[in-house]
Amino acid sequence: MTPRLRQAIQLLQMSSLDLRAHLDRELESNPLLEQAEAESGDADESGAFAFDSGPAFAPDGRRGVDGVDGIEDTLAGEKGLRRRLEEQIGADVADPDERLMCRYLIESLDDAGYFTGDLSEIARTLGCGRARVENALARLQKCEPAGVAARSLRECLALQLAERGRLDAPMARALDNLDLVARRDLAALAARCGVDEDAAVRLVREIRSLNPKPGAAFDSEPLQFAIPDVRVRRRRGEWQVALNPAAMPRLLVNGRYGALADRRGAGAADRAWVRRRLESANWLLRALDRRAATILEVATELVRRQEEFLRHGPRRLEPLTMREVADRVGLHESTVSRIAAGKFIDTPRGVFAFRYFFSAAVPGADGRSSHAAEAVRQRIRELIDAEPPSRALSDDNLAALLRESGIDVARRTIAKYRESLNIPSSVQRRRRKSARI
Repeated sequence: MTPRLRQAIQLLQMSSLDLRAHLDRELESNPLLEQAEAESGDADESGAFAFDSGPAFAPDGRRGVDGVDGIEDTLAGEKGLRRRLEEQIGADVADPDERLMCRYLIESLDDAGYFTGDLSEIARTLGCGRARVENALARLQKCEPAGVAARSLRECLALQLAERGRLDAPMARALDNLDLVARRDLAALAARCGVDEDAAVRLVREIRSLNPKPGAAFDSEPLQFAIPDVRVRRRRGEWQVALNPAAMPRLLVNGRYGALADRRGAGAADRAWVRRRLESANWLLRALDRRAATILEVATELVRRQEEFLRHGPRRLEPLTMREVADRVGLHESTVSRIAAGKFIDTPRGVFAFRYFFSAAVPGADGRSSHAAEAVRQRIRELIDAEPPSRALSDDNLAALLRESGIDVARRTIAKYRESLNIPSSVQRRRRKSARI
């Protein structure tokens, strides 16, 4: 991978704030570059509307501060899990391809710090062997906090014990019998691990001292403001999609410096220096144009596929994969994934991350139709919000109600969706209601 190809890929992945910081550095280092003045208006030649940059928005759609100056400094003091991991990878992983893989894997971590992706699918997307992705995951698992990027509770605990130097044979067997640890069945655990009961007590005590959710400590990271990369509005009965100039500042090449390369009095070293800077500036402008065009292509396809969501809300979100979008717009699936990272769309329903519009399919009760997983989560939230004051709906109750509305979801899937919404179990909700009464 050439340095310029690597930089082009990094430009695709950058959020608007990261891009601004990167371009500020380029403007400082290359005197041939200068920033063009922002433009505003009502419409351009393509029929898409132009707009003033306006205020920044929070990712959940809430309006933020009136400008974005200083936001980077505000957020620098407290770092979320993903940003902290990216900093560690940037500092500790020398191979640039492995760094890209690790950053891709970071996007598949849930709020508890667990890896939820499919290694074979990621390997296919990145166009490499599964073994290379597994090596990148192993490298990510060496980062702090200990236990991060695990694929199961057992692996999460094993990573923490390995860091302490305590993952010996009896401890490994105890991890294979976490049900006994949970029940504190010391006699059975001692027999399984080949130790006496006193040693079993020590095993249980150490396992209980570990953190089963290493990423949860980062849930309280500060509200992240985002400048929408794209804005969507309905004009004359059609959805109009336009880039936000505030998220994509325009750069120009300063022609005065470029003319120095052709001056007769300039020395050979000076002319060579100007030509290198000119070539670098022109390449950056082309890369930025391509980045903008690709973001617009992907956003336009998202709007086309999710028009029912724009009209009626989250319950009408359609199942959609990155591969479907990639095939439609003629891009590689990995390119769509990079574009989706850290980008936001301002819609009449609020500001949403690009990734919000990609959702797995949940089968319909008739065996033919399907529903977006995000729409199912929204329906679960609505059912729980409307549950009778005198009782709390169990996951089995929710499964039955969803089945009546044509959505066939297993009870364990409902439990997973409910937990992802930070909604307690029916037992916990019932206790809270009783306490209030």
